[in-house]
Amino acid sequence: MSLEGWMPVINDYLSLAEVIDLAFDYRGNTTIIKNDGVDIVGYIFNRNRDVPEPYIQYFDQAGNGPFKLFYSEIQNIKFTGKDTAAGSSWQAWVERKEKEKGERAAPASADSA
Repeated sequence: MSLEGWMPVINDYLSLAEVIDLAFDYRGNTTIIKNDGVDIVGYIFNRNRDVPEPYIQYFDQAGNGPFKLFYSEIQNIKFTGKDTAAGSSWQAWVERKEKEKGERAAPASADSA
């Protein structure tokens, strides 16, 4: 399951802290919606909720940063970027490597026959 394209609804059943944890684990860009209405597109690479004022750290879409933003400044987070870990990319990589390994072994087998 991928979170790509998801716009969470913060409510009694889903907290902002839970959404931030999901965004931290997400392998794509997100859109951080600040309380002042500003949207920030970027990649969340760190978060710390075990401090007096919890925060996230991110790189913006252009790769600038890192920037720090307090949880108290965040209204929500949308999962807007492509989820690079979604789909069968890992399985396709494994299959390609196995095929390459087999092709390398085939000439050696032919020489010994």
